[in-house]
Amino acid sequence: MFEVKNVAYINKEKEEIRSIRESVFIQEQEIDPEIEFDGLDSSAVHALVYCDGEAVGTGRILSDGHIGRIAILKAYRSKGLGSKIVLSLIEEAVSQNYERVYLGSQKHAIQFYEKLGFRPYGEEFIEADIPHLSMEKMIK
Repeated sequence: MFEVKNVAYINKEKEEIRSIRESVFIQEQEIDPEIEFDGLDSSAVHALVYCDGEAVGTGRILSDGHIGRIAILKAYRSKGLGSKIVLSLIEEAVSQNYERVYLGSQKHAIQFYEKLGFRPYGEEFIEADIPHLSMEKMIK
């Protein structure tokens, strides 16, 4: 059974978030740790998805509505967990009365975000040597 919780970046949750992101972004995608851990985590709200008590996925939303750092451990992908994380972060944005949420989608994930109501805007850009496209979803 899967459960999603929105949490602060402290204590046990901080370690769970870091562990997932280190596995997915630093080890798998070879992103520089200095880029991945950008100093914004302590001011963000983080979603953690648990499977039988084990943290297996995460994402965050910043105070300006920017969603990012969506990561699912490899063994738990293709189970709909990414959607659960994004929807949990959107609920947080609604509760904070944000007008919109936005993100930079890796190109391979554009259709995933479109299914959740996000629309692309702007030009393709490179972040951490990976092609991205800006996407947004209006809440109000």
